[in-house]
Amino acid sequence: MQPARNNPQPYGVARRDALARLSAIFVSASFVSVGAPATAQVALPAPQAAASPDAIKQREQELEATRAQQKSSTELQQQFKAEIAAIGQDRAKLNAQLIDVAAQVRTIESRIGDAETRLRPLDAREQEIRGSLDSRRAEVVEVLAALQRAGRRTPPALLVRPEDALQSLRTAILLGSVVPELRARAEVLAKDLGELVALRKAIGAERDRLAADRDHLRDDQTRLAALVDERQRKQSGIEKDLESEGSRAIALSKQVDSLQGLISKMEQDVRSAAKAAATATLQGAPNPADGKPNLNGLKNPSRLSPAIAFASAKGLLALPVNGVKIRDFGGSDGAGGVEKGISLAARAGAQVTTPCDGWVVYAGPFRSYGQLLILNAGGGYHVLIAGMGRISVNIGQFVLTGEPVATMGTTSQVASILATSASQPVLYIEFRKDGTPIDPGPWWAANEGEKVRG
Repeated sequence: MQPARNNPQPYGVARRDALARLSAIFVSASFVSVGAPATAQVALPAPQAAASPDAIKQREQELEATRAQQKSSTELQQQFKAEIAAIGQDRAKLNAQLIDVAAQVRTIESRIGDAETRLRPLDAREQEIRGSLDSRRAEVVEVLAALQRAGRRTPPALLVRPEDALQSLRTAILLGSVVPELRARAEVLAKDLGELVALRKAIGAERDRLAADRDHLRDDQTRLAALVDERQRKQSGIEKDLESEGSRAIALSKQVDSLQGLISKMEQDVRSAAKAAATATLQGAPNPADGKPNLNGLKNPSRLSPAIAFASAKGLLALPVNGVKIRDFGGSDGAGGVEKGISLAARAGAQVTTPCDGWVVYAGPFRSYGQLLILNAGGGYHVLIAGMGRISVNIGQFVLTGEPVATMGTTSQVASILATSASQPVLYIEFRKDGTPIDPGPWWAANEGEKVRG
């Protein structure tokens, strides 16, 4: 078909008009991002005037969505209060709820991290294709102009979307509407647009899942916060002088300059910590005769001593937070020494849970470690966790494996990590046996199925 022959306008005028129109359309199409309204149209700037009916409708929808979210949040809070009231004084049920919800939070955090990892290359590839199409704008406009002439009509406004430009190109190629000298270029363009469309769909689906997970995370975090508050309220009811004990512990911590000195000071001079240490010595689970721990004890959420001996838990413990290991035991600490523990780069606000059963012998700020939590795990073992933004347990408290004990802040709190990761929160974990740092590596589970659960 020879489109120019039946066109009532001179060929040069038609081509010039088509190029101008399609150039404007493609400029708009080149910068459409995922999530942009599918019905976006190319239009001249409108003078400032009263809001259009569509704009008013959109604002009303946004307001209605906000109201619905607030109502849902209020209903959720009431539901949580009812659940906590139903638990009453049943410590086992409260502990079980705490551990289950904390596990859900960490699972969703992990899914969110995985989704963000998958999105990064997709976003980068989308930008790469858009950049390539933008750099070939003149060629693209020429091909689209040929399609316009072939059809003797302006291509529909749907060319504003890459999906519609792709459909128009594919249809024209199949019908033989593209002149031979432009066919190869049209096919290359169709291939690029096809990949762009597929990427937009993949990114859109990934972002929808990510948004849903973030909504679930927000709800679970609200629920967990309510449960933690209830746990600490009950703990305060048992230990009447917790606040004064905590203040005394922090005052004493300023008199020592080493972690071992801190542990000794707490377990000797602070009543609640000393009581916890004595209980750990008396009630620490003995090593089984066959060397294999009985994991059934972990199913008892009302326990008041370790279900299994810490020495027997090798290969069973879960890391306290979801993150990426950036420093390992025995490696360089960046200051001429060696690392006495491991460091994990985590998400801001990430949930921190206990890797094992144990008694809290210190919870608060300590020198260059930021917020520091020390657990006596029995059998001469201590677990030190530092770098959190907020700790939610008290000195003397017995905590279970997987129980929520802290949340990460927004930046690194551990001074020795600041030089390498100043903007990202980092959790530092150290194991000690009889006061000496030991390699925690043998204790971590190799995969999810091997981790002990509370």
